[in-house]
Amino acid sequence: MSRPLHLTAADSPEKALLVQVIHSRQTREEAHDSIGELERLADTAGLVAAGSITQRRAHPTPHYYIGPGKLPEIQLACRQTGAKLVIFDNELSGIQVNNLDLALGIKVLDRTELILQIFARRARTSEAQIQVELAQLKYFLSHMPVSAKQERFGGGTGMRGPGESPLELRNAPMKRRIRELEDKLESIQKRRRLTRGHRAFPQVSLVGYTNAGKSTLLNALSQADAYVDDRLFATLDTKTRHVHLPDGRNVLLTDTVGFIRSLPHGLVASFRSTLEELAEADLLLHVADASHPYVREHVNVVTRTLAEIGADKVPVLMVLNKADRPEGQAALADLQKDFPEAIPISAITGMGLNTAKESVARLIPPRVPTRA
Repeated sequence: MSRPLHLTAADSPEKALLVQVIHSRQTREEAHDSIGELERLADTAGLVAAGSITQRRAHPTPHYYIGPGKLPEIQLACRQTGAKLVIFDNELSGIQVNNLDLALGIKVLDRTELILQIFARRARTSEAQIQVELAQLKYFLSHMPVSAKQERFGGGTGMRGPGESPLELRNAPMKRRIRELEDKLESIQKRRRLTRGHRAFPQVSLVGYTNAGKSTLLNALSQADAYVDDRLFATLDTKTRHVHLPDGRNVLLTDTVGFIRSLPHGLVASFRSTLEELAEADLLLHVADASHPYVREHVNVVTRTLAEIGADKVPVLMVLNKADRPEGQAALADLQKDFPEAIPISAITGMGLNTAKESVARLIPPRVPTRA
């Protein structure tokens, strides 16, 4: 099964062909949303999606992930569209990527590597850059193809030790760098814990699926100037601003990295020092895009990710952003049945923001004990 391929102008950015293997547990709607999301990820990375090819399989093949019969179809599509890159909407092993590179003759990425590249381009602060580099190194280390026959070096003067393989020698610099980066992040975490214990204001953290409008909401509530772009993962760096509540109190409102389905585990681990802030917040402000057709699935992704990082015990206030859009207005009645406590808002027009502030003030105790 394949989607019609749309040719793009010759002077456009590099073209990429998208490939998706649909598993039996995926519905057609979920698969359609996932490939659409991959196209938006490609756009965020500065690429143009030349088209997509999908295949439904009960199990991926060990050599190519797709069935070998799909290879000629992908090669033909690349020639027809001028695509110089193939991006899989699945997570591939190092062997599969290597085999596909050789069989297709062009570069192959999987969804995880594409997200890592986007994070690398978007990171601005030194902490975010450390986190992204750490995630990339762990990914590349785990995805390096291993030859079936690895000769081993014997011991001797100037050698690292008896039985050292070329693979281990090749990986040693990466492992050293990983340890250095982990030590740096640990130091950042220690400083943050000390600072957290002496904070003067309650902490409210914005969470949500990527592109739900968190940064726009941060700007609207605090008159801040956080960077906003209608692309996935527009911002990675944590931003904190003061927000004045209707009862006269101030709170610290923090924007964090957005979540996405199949968020690479390496990224979650590397960004743990940042995401740990969520577990220590006094309130999570969950921003959901009411206008998105798969908003319920996005809410579930956020809920699962919060549980993964230990933030599922923190009180949550959900706001249904973009409720002013026609799609949001049409879906609002059903969404409020599923999420009766959620507040419809528009971070662009200001609709519902006063109600949201009142709810934040009601949910945060008048006095927040100082954390040890």
